[in-house]
Amino acid sequence: MTVSTRPFTGTFLVDQVHSSVEFAVRHMGVSLFRARFEEVTARLVAGEDGVRLEGSAPVESVSIRSPREFRDHVVFGADFFDAGNHPEITVTANDVALHADGTATVQAELTLRGVTRPVTASGTYHAPVVALDNRLRGALELTATVDRRDWGIDWQAPLPAGGDALGNEVQLTAHLELVEEA
Repeated sequence: MTVSTRPFTGTFLVDQVHSSVEFAVRHMGVSLFRARFEEVTARLVAGEDGVRLEGSAPVESVSIRSPREFRDHVVFGADFFDAGNHPEITVTANDVALHADGTATVQAELTLRGVTRPVTASGTYHAPVVALDNRLRGALELTATVDRRDWGIDWQAPLPAGGDALGNEVQLTAHLELVEEA
C-alpha cells in the first residue's frame, strides 16, 4: 500500500529552461516521431485541500519547424492541431497524489482542439530542496498514453503493404522542474 505525503507546500512555478513537455507517436509503422512544446507554463499549488497542477502551451511553440509548408498546413491545420481555431493546449489536475515512495499519480483534464478529456498520468516526484538561489526546487516527471482520436485528431492513411501511416496511441511526457514562487 502506498501512503500519500505532502512534500510540496505553497505555490511552485515551472522553470522553463529545465523542463520539457513532449509527445511521441508511431510514424509509418517503423519509428517513433517525437516533438516538444518549447513554451510551457505550469503551476503547482499545494495546500491543506490537496495538490493542484495546471499548465498550458501554445500550439505554435511545437518544435516542428521545417519544412515550413508542412508545419503551417499539416501540423497547424485542421487534421492535426487546428491552431487557427485552438491556439493553446491546457491541462488541469485537481487530483495530484504524491506517495511516500516517490511515485505520483495525476488525474487531469487535457484540452486540445477545444475538446476536454480525462487523462491519467503517472511517474515520480522529487521533493523540494534549497537550490543555489535559496529558493525551493522540486520536480515532477509524468507520462501518459492517450488515443489522439479522442481529441478529433483522426487523420490516417493506409500503408501500401498494410498498416497505418500514423499510430493512434500518443505518449505524453512532462519533466517539470518546479521553483517556489517568490
